[in-house]
Amino acid sequence: MKPYKFESFLKTTIWGGEQIAAFKGIDTDLHNVGESWEISDFPGQESVVATGEDKGLNLSALVEKYKEQLVGEKVYAKFGNHFPLLVKFIDSHQNLSVQVHPNDELAMKRHGCRGKSEMWYVINAEPGARIYTGLCKEITPERYEQMVTTETVDGYSPIMDVIATYESHQGDIYYLPAGRLHAIGAGNFVAEIQQTSDITYRVYDYGRRDANGNTRELHIEQAKDAIDYHVYPEYRSTYDSTLLDAPLVHCPYFNVNRVVVHETMDVDYQVDSFVIVLCMRGEANVNGVDVRQGETILVPACDNKLHFLGNGTFLTATM
Repeated sequence: MKPYKFESFLKTTIWGGEQIAAFKGIDTDLHNVGESWEISDFPGQESVVATGEDKGLNLSALVEKYKEQLVGEKVYAKFGNHFPLLVKFIDSHQNLSVQVHPNDELAMKRHGCRGKSEMWYVINAEPGARIYTGLCKEITPERYEQMVTTETVDGYSPIMDVIATYESHQGDIYYLPAGRLHAIGAGNFVAEIQQTSDITYRVYDYGRRDANGNTRELHIEQAKDAIDYHVYPEYRSTYDSTLLDAPLVHCPYFNVNRVVVHETMDVDYQVDSFVIVLCMRGEANVNGVDVRQGETILVPACDNKLHFLGNGTFLTATM
C-alpha cells in the first residue's frame, strides 16, 4: 500500500490570513483562511482521498476498508473505524481566542467524545509574534471566573496577566495537554497535530466582533472545570535541532519527530501504527509518492518504514 494524499479542507476564520494557499502552492478564491485541515476524521469534515484507486473515499471509509493494514492492530483495536489524529496548518493573522480543551474524561461525560490534547510546530513567525500557554501565576477557579467576567479595558482582560507568554520563533515546539489555557498570537504560522476532537471552550476573545457586529460565544463556566490550575516552570518544549531525526513530542496521544533529509534517508520507528508525514520545507519522494512543501501524506501501518529521496524538513506523527 502506497501513502495516501487527501484533499485539503480550507476554513475561513475571523482571525485568518493569506499565507496558507501560498505555503501549499494552491489557488483559492477564499480570503482570511485560518486553517487547512490536512487529515481529518471529524464528522462532517472528513478528509477525502485525492488520488489512486481509493480516490473519493473519505478517511472513515478508508479505515473501515483496510482496518489494521492502514492504522495498525493496536490502533484499530482501540479506535475502530475512527482515525485518532487531526492535522492542520494554522495562519493567525490576528490573535486566536484564549481557550482550553477538556480531557478525555470530561469530554466523554459532557459531549460523548474524546478530549483534545495537541502540539504546535512554528513554521514561521513575524517579528514580535507571541505564543500564550499555561499559567504563570497561581489562581483559583473563583479568581479565574472573576478575571474573565471583568469588563475589559481597551479590549484587554486581566486573564492575560496570568498566562505565560513566549516570543515566537521558527522551529519552536509547544505541547498543550488538555486543560492548558492557550492562544496563538498574531503573526504565527504553525502546524498542529491533535487528537480528533473539536471541543473548544473559549474564555476571552479580545472583545472583537464579526462583520455583523456580533461577539463570539464564550464558554466561561464550562472552561472553569476543564482548566489545569497548576503552574509549571516551562511550557515550551526543547529538542536537539542538530539531529536529522529529532523527537519533539512523545505523549499518550501521539509521537512527533522532525526529520531533515539530505538526498536520501531511511526511518523506521518500529511501531504498530500509521505514519503521518507533513512537509515543512523542500520536497521528497516518500515510499513512492512525491511530497512537497505544504503537503501531508498518510503512510499505512503495513508498510510504515519510510524511505525518503529528496531534500527537505518534515514532521512525522505516529501513535
